[in-house]
Amino acid sequence: MESPLAAPVAARRPVTTAFHGEQRVDDYDWLRAKDDPEVVAYVEAENAFTEQRTAHLSELRQQIFDEIRARTQETDLSVPTRNRGHWYYARSFEGREYGASCRVPIRGEDDWTPPQPAEDCSPDEPALPGEELLLDLNALAEGHEFFSLGGSSVSPDGALLAYSTDVVGDERYTVRIKDLASGDLLSDEIVGVIGGATWDRAGEYVYYTTIDESWRADKIWRHRIGTEQGEDELVHHELDARFWVGVGRSRSDRFLMIASGSKTTSEYRYLDADEPEAGFRVFAPRVEGLEYSLDHAVLGGEDRFLVLHNHTGPDFELALAPVSPTTHEAWQPLIAHDPEVRIEDVDAFAGHLVVHQRSKGLTQLRVLHLGSTPDELVTDDHFVEFDEEIYTVGSGSNPGFHQPVIRLGYTSMAVPSSVYDYDVRSRQLTLLRRTPVLGGYDPADYEEHRLWATAADGRQVPISIVARRDARAAGEPIPVLLYGYGAYEASMDPYFSIPRLSLLDRGAAFAIAHVRGGGEMGRRWYDEGKLAHKQNTFSDFIACARHLVDTGWTTPERLVAEGASAGGLLIGAVVNQAPELFAGAVAGVPFVDALTSMLDSTLPLTVTEYDEWGNPEADPEVYACLRAYAPYDNVTAQDYPPILAETSLNDTRVLYVEPAKWVAKLRATATGRRDFLLRTEMSAGHGGVSGRYKSWHDRAFTLAWILERMGLADGAGTPGAQTEPELRTP
Repeated sequence: MESPLAAPVAARRPVTTAFHGEQRVDDYDWLRAKDDPEVVAYVEAENAFTEQRTAHLSELRQQIFDEIRARTQETDLSVPTRNRGHWYYARSFEGREYGASCRVPIRGEDDWTPPQPAEDCSPDEPALPGEELLLDLNALAEGHEFFSLGGSSVSPDGALLAYSTDVVGDERYTVRIKDLASGDLLSDEIVGVIGGATWDRAGEYVYYTTIDESWRADKIWRHRIGTEQGEDELVHHELDARFWVGVGRSRSDRFLMIASGSKTTSEYRYLDADEPEAGFRVFAPRVEGLEYSLDHAVLGGEDRFLVLHNHTGPDFELALAPVSPTTHEAWQPLIAHDPEVRIEDVDAFAGHLVVHQRSKGLTQLRVLHLGSTPDELVTDDHFVEFDEEIYTVGSGSNPGFHQPVIRLGYTSMAVPSSVYDYDVRSRQLTLLRRTPVLGGYDPADYEEHRLWATAADGRQVPISIVARRDARAAGEPIPVLLYGYGAYEASMDPYFSIPRLSLLDRGAAFAIAHVRGGGEMGRRWYDEGKLAHKQNTFSDFIACARHLVDTGWTTPERLVAEGASAGGLLIGAVVNQAPELFAGAVAGVPFVDALTSMLDSTLPLTVTEYDEWGNPEADPEVYACLRAYAPYDNVTAQDYPPILAETSLNDTRVLYVEPAKWVAKLRATATGRRDFLLRTEMSAGHGGVSGRYKSWHDRAFTLAWILERMGLADGAGTPGAQTEPELRTP
């Protein structure tokens, strides 16, 4: 029998810094040296300890993995999307980590009905007649522990494919160009790219973005096909360290656009393909606090720019502007600002606009039919309607400017991801595909609800929750996994998950706390959960947990909390502030050492994050605010719930050292159970492992740990013995 391992305990090597008259001592900063053999040995020791402490869950982990696999249609094909002369789609194959992208020719100009594959299509056979293989991702990933496709884009004439790959996990991609007629790669190789590449209208150039030392997207380049990267032209360099840049092409193909943005301010440049000699021009100069986005449309028979902006109110207005440089004073409202409706995006087509908005916490799609005369810009305005209590809807891939149908996606916590075509002319909604869930899954077996918790300041915080209908048949509290994020105005809308069924079918519920800092309830919801108001994010989550307990859904002994990245900061804060509420907590790639990171402007993303968290180095009030909630700084001698911290060694967004230091300090400081595990992927990035089977194993590991915390790991055995840790010699 294997001898029990002592919990690794990092040596204390104090580093003292002083800010705003306060000394700050960090005992574990030495863990930052990623390439130091001692640090690597420590991280590996943590992995070994975690593996031994969870070895009794190995059968349950395998069972969950098998359940995920059994429910998944492994050989599958996405609904084809029409782009110019082809239908494009993705294929997946049983036994392969990665899939493939393919296309077939359209059957005619009026062909808007996606082709249907044969039901029993072999992986080695074409799924559709005339199938052309564009990318075999499994072949591209061969020989690499990690693989990610950053983006792929076909040239306007359909002859070339630009695609980008990352085989390390640091999100620095390499772009290659493939000749689709011959299948050969061109000599072009562009390294150090963030994301993918954008073609110009003529298909002679691609535009791409690179990053600086602090991992900020700061430069836009133009690359002529067939030349060396060293010959590329620098098109735009953003010098303000708070801003990042990106490049794209309008759906109409007429305009290339460069966006510069901070968390609070925007600026666009545009290049008119009809007047390329004019070069890129600034549409509206940046004004601090003014955010806008730009698209091209034809309204009333005239070319216009659509401007989605916050000049007239925080929840944004949709306005019209001439196709020329302008200022916000000249913008004319098309959809006026409404404090009850957050307009998030707009898609422009030749005959209609699709507006993405949200109201009362729910997503909506709004369709505006465009008129052809100046006195009738819009002829009709309506919503795409659905009946469920809670759901998420959004438009999907719609690359064609003149297409008469809208491809949209729909899901809820019980209804699998569904793909629809909405015919704008007839208002007919056609279900094209619902993600298969094998084994007899029936959404009617599950109930989903919108609950409302009262926050400490009286605000009503929405909760989305799902469980089997028979889970509460006895009227007793059940285990609940409560998930949260609450940052960057990112909305954690209701969604379906096959792995989650392994939780629900064992009698647990899954809930999302839509806390402030997210965007679920509009821009004010975000503003009330950032900077000096960040504590609202944590108080909201605690209020949601207490609401689930007080209303009989669960008990603290069966309630587990989970969050990742900025949501990991949320988890770290709430276990400091209300540890008694939770039976366990999972923190994925967690931003738990927020104060240290925000004090170091040389770290990736720090300066661009000032508008989200503040600048504690320059402002003593910001320092005090962050100091009051940063999880690492507020670890105290109290009994914490069991914690599983998961990270990746190559993460460039939230460095592995943050959870490593946090777990080290928890072990050295906490009283009571002191059950803390650190699990580090040694060849992955911020998004975790790559490959679907690897990701299923990864989620099975986490779910097995969660189920044990809930008391639902029947037959899993007992945890591996834990001996009292001994301090290592410095």
